[in-house]
Amino acid sequence: MSRRFVLVAGEASGDRLGQALIADLKRIYPDAEFAGIGGPEMRAEGMVCWHEAAQLAVMGLTEVLAHLPRLLALRRRLARRVLAAPPDCFVGIDAPDFNLALERRFRRRGIKTVHYVSPSVWAWRARRAVRIGRGADLILTLFPFEPAIYRSLGATAEFVGHPAAESLPLEPDRGAARRTLGVPEQATAVALLPGSRSAELARLGDRFAQAAAHLAESRPGLVFLAPCASEATRTAFARSLGAHAGGLDVRVFDGRAQVALTAADATLVASGTAALEALLCRSPMVVAYRIAPLTHFIVKRLGLLKIERYALPNVLAGKPLVPELMQDQAT
Repeated sequence: MSRRFVLVAGEASGDRLGQALIADLKRIYPDAEFAGIGGPEMRAEGMVCWHEAAQLAVMGLTEVLAHLPRLLALRRRLARRVLAAPPDCFVGIDAPDFNLALERRFRRRGIKTVHYVSPSVWAWRARRAVRIGRGADLILTLFPFEPAIYRSLGATAEFVGHPAAESLPLEPDRGAARRTLGVPEQATAVALLPGSRSAELARLGDRFAQAAAHLAESRPGLVFLAPCASEATRTAFARSLGAHAGGLDVRVFDGRAQVALTAADATLVASGTAALEALLCRSPMVVAYRIAPLTHFIVKRLGLLKIERYALPNVLAGKPLVPELMQDQAT
């Protein structure tokens, strides 16, 4: 009898993680079946997608409230479907605000549960570590310092590494990346990655486009590379570029973010997984981020933020490797 897995991933980074996980599970269980919430990469790996991962791409405190009725209804439908035909294992990939309640519920009903990707409990909302430990039989972490946090709470956690570290070569081939994207070898190229969520694009898209225009004024001839995670983000960023960076040489395309990061001389990137990928591609970078003003006020006022550094390269190094422009500094 074949194994059945239900996986739930939110946004583009979760889709990539889910694709790699499915590929590995298929090597162990060749006849396994996969279904749930995912994106194009998980679907290409053979998963039956009941819903699209982009539907979960919401973050922040106040931002989630606007989408809460829709997300709760989606979670109820998913729970009913899973409980009607229980799988051998449920894997929640990131998206903790959506997945943790499902994991607790399924575990109580005897379904094995795995939470893949620890949320940044070391940075803010540390109490989530307790909730994750109660809901998941196993927690898979991307970074080596995370399992100790969960083990101190009696939970089972294992460090599995970040797939990007395996998929990217130690010595990136800049020339090959430029040939792939049609960027002349002598050109100076800047990659623009303002985020994969609609809310990120709403707050960073115009600023990244304005930054590109500002750079082009002082450095004529710059080539800009804008890899987009989805059609929706491509449309949104193209709108920002049209409004603020008309006439610039901006190559907008779907996917291939790692190729763009390798080809670029420098990168302007939203804080998150893309900053880690920029590090692995050895691209000099400036990291920027903005959240909703009310969310920022609540986080700062209640002391929910536990760290002074935000960008993953800086967090992993324990020192400021790359510049960070957060909230009002991201102009």
